[in-house]
Amino acid sequence: MDIVVRGRNVEVPDHYRQHVAEKLSRIERYDDRIIRADVELLHEKNPRQAEVCQRVEITCRVKGPVVRAEACSSDFYKALDIATERLERKFRQAADRRRVHHGRHSPTSVAAATGALVEAEPLHGAVAVAEPEPDDGGPYDGPGQVIREKEHPAKPMSLDQALFEMELVGHDFFLFADADSGRASVVYRRKGYDYGVIRLVE
Repeated sequence: MDIVVRGRNVEVPDHYRQHVAEKLSRIERYDDRIIRADVELLHEKNPRQAEVCQRVEITCRVKGPVVRAEACSSDFYKALDIATERLERKFRQAADRRRVHHGRHSPTSVAAATGALVEAEPLHGAVAVAEPEPDDGGPYDGPGQVIREKEHPAKPMSLDQALFEMELVGHDFFLFADADSGRASVVYRRKGYDYGVIRLVE
């Protein structure tokens, strides 16, 4: 596994790079397919955020879905400890999931278990949709600007796989191409342990 450690406005000493390598070596026992780990250190300059001013983000490139974890603390060593614990938990869950799915017993999928609930339950204002303004062909002049665009592969997958990959990257939503319907869909986290699904229709 290649490990790349870089700091954003932070100088990264060699002994910290060595510490990162030792911490991440434990992860490989759960998955030997990790190609590369990107570790980024960020320092929050706001003095009011002193207790969480040091942030560590770890992104693991695997032959499969990306696995990501991050943490903030008062120093980079504590933040790294918390982030690697979170990362280890995600890889352990993924390893357990592979063992179960490749074994003789296959559990009920999340899609099957929650399908009826998702279809029956309205969103209750979880998504606000603004009415589009008439397009006069001019530039958008509303509040805020698009400052980042991102693309990712749209390999069709099941709802169960989409939920799994959302948990691996630690996001609250995940855009995917539904293998059953062929539609662009989004799974998202609701309050507690529930999830919702939004599907585009013509």
